[in-house]
Amino acid sequence: MSAIVWIAAGSLAAWLWLLFCQGFFWRTDIRLPARTDPDDWPPVCVVVPARDEAAVLPESLPSLLAQDYPGRAEIFLIDDGSSDGTGELARELASRHGGLPLIVDSPGEPPAGWTGKLWAVRHGIGLARARGPEYLLLTDADIAHAPDSLRELVAAARTGGFDAVSLMARLRVESLWERLVVPAFVYFFAQLYPFRRIGKRSARTAAAAGGCVLLRTDAAERARIPDAIRHAVIDDVALARAVKGGGGHIWLGLAERVDSVRPYPRLHDLWRMVSRSAYAQLRHNPLLLVGTVLGLALVYLVPPVALFTGLAVGSTATAVLGGLAWLVMTGTYVPMLRYYGQPVWLAPLLPFTAFLYLLMTVDSAVQHYRGRGAAWKGRTYARPDAVVGDES
Repeated sequence: MSAIVWIAAGSLAAWLWLLFCQGFFWRTDIRLPARTDPDDWPPVCVVVPARDEAAVLPESLPSLLAQDYPGRAEIFLIDDGSSDGTGELARELASRHGGLPLIVDSPGEPPAGWTGKLWAVRHGIGLARARGPEYLLLTDADIAHAPDSLRELVAAARTGGFDAVSLMARLRVESLWERLVVPAFVYFFAQLYPFRRIGKRSARTAAAAGGCVLLRTDAAERARIPDAIRHAVIDDVALARAVKGGGGHIWLGLAERVDSVRPYPRLHDLWRMVSRSAYAQLRHNPLLLVGTVLGLALVYLVPPVALFTGLAVGSTATAVLGGLAWLVMTGTYVPMLRYYGQPVWLAPLLPFTAFLYLLMTVDSAVQHYRGRGAAWKGRTYARPDAVVGDES
């Protein structure tokens, strides 16, 4: 057989392996597990690191203040050097809406070796520990929670004996570029970190979604959170690995009523979100970069190229293999599009979206070698041991 046929066959084989052997990553039925209300509701402290979040706080913070939680709960919003009045706005919203007690504080500039967000989280956890909470809810400033979100998370953690329960917040999907890129972002994340494996004690796979993590305080102490991951540019995978590595039981699934209100209306906004840390995911390793580019090309770009090339040159085998691989790819993407309420005709466009992610990854490496490092909200982090996750 010609080289193109072998390549097309390899792509189809890769998709069959992903379909059956990668933890059924493409299914979207991993939601909060079965749970019952505890006899006593434990105290919880909510820690919200916030840097220049005045644009989203009016949509997100009132949802935290309005939590219908039967036990004791309070919110610590840590203003991480904002220049847009984030802290003042938070106090105003709390005064206007009432609800759970809110404390606003600032940690000052992070010392060497700390990322800004994790320094803010450390400060918030330090304040919270004085209250003796059994759980900490670490949530980003752009995340809006349903009124029963906290009680459902606590009930799930108590019922399942989990040390960390995390929900992948539903990201905003309104603009054209959000429709093309955002569902694929979650799809690719699930492909790398299959949710079914994360919840198994025997599996090594560990991940969390940094926008919504309920964490047992004693598990955080055992794992030395956040000190043990202070170098992480983005924290969620690092946090999950630390907790699971310390013997903790963790769980991650898709949210139903926990939503990000942060808009990404332009391709530039989404590009920056991905490229600022994509090369950190590869640990700034050029060989991993080359392997990732080749892997993305084989898995996502070869199927349509093989199909159209086979049709153009009259190679039935090439066209059939490429078409079947593209069909499997499309089928695995449909559940994620339905979860996001998007039309299924977007599914065949996944190769185009994957090509965008390939370019974003390469651009992330280019920015790194230009000395710019991973950048977010006015800070640049160039440490080679940075760990990727989700910082909003």
